[in-house]
Amino acid sequence: MNHPGNNATEPYTVEGLALRWERTRDLSEVITGMLADSEFGSHIDPNRIGAAGFSLGGYTMIEVACGDSDARGSVRYCDTNRVDDLPVNPDEYPTLVEDFRKLIREHPEVLQLPAESYRDSRVRSIFAMAPALGPAFPASALKKISIPVEIVAGASDQNIPIASSAKYFAAEIPDAQLHIFTGNVGHYAFLDSCTDAGRKNAPLLCIDGKGVDRNMVHRDTAHMASEFFRSTLK
Repeated sequence: MNHPGNNATEPYTVEGLALRWERTRDLSEVITGMLADSEFGSHIDPNRIGAAGFSLGGYTMIEVACGDSDARGSVRYCDTNRVDDLPVNPDEYPTLVEDFRKLIREHPEVLQLPAESYRDSRVRSIFAMAPALGPAFPASALKKISIPVEIVAGASDQNIPIASSAKYFAAEIPDAQLHIFTGNVGHYAFLDSCTDAGRKNAPLLCIDGKGVDRNMVHRDTAHMASEFFRSTLK
């Protein structure tokens, strides 16, 4: 699913990265469209729908499970400036916080939107890889999650601190499962394995820490996800 302004096919936009609660609407629209589709709809069991996401996609998983998110959560997160001693701005968009503050100055109606639930009850379980933005969720919202949740992350994630995101989510979500890859496994180890050209032109996304076998991380993660969904979507 390609979210507008935050995907691999077009430039990043502040709306695409900062108006994060809209991502759950995108997910719900895709589910609705797929179920109604003349080619794919008959192949989908509407009672066995699971969802998986990475990074902001992992955030989207948490949001679709608890449904409790609004613009104010993003403002609280941006106002921290640093989380676990790492800057809030992502490497891909180093001026995000400044641009988001400009957006809400110019369009204050963004913050006046009523808080609403983005829970999609059709999603029966979620698998979140290196989920982002733990501080944007109050613990009270996470404690309301009643569907199965599994979280995986890398111990050496220098983009999304695991203490305030992956570990925080796992601690506050009832019965959540957590797996931390040890060693130098970082944030982008969950992305596609890269060619030599990729490692040369996109080192941030392609080069892993010493001793990391990205293909092995993928294999283990895929196995965990498969077993998780097999056991939770019966």
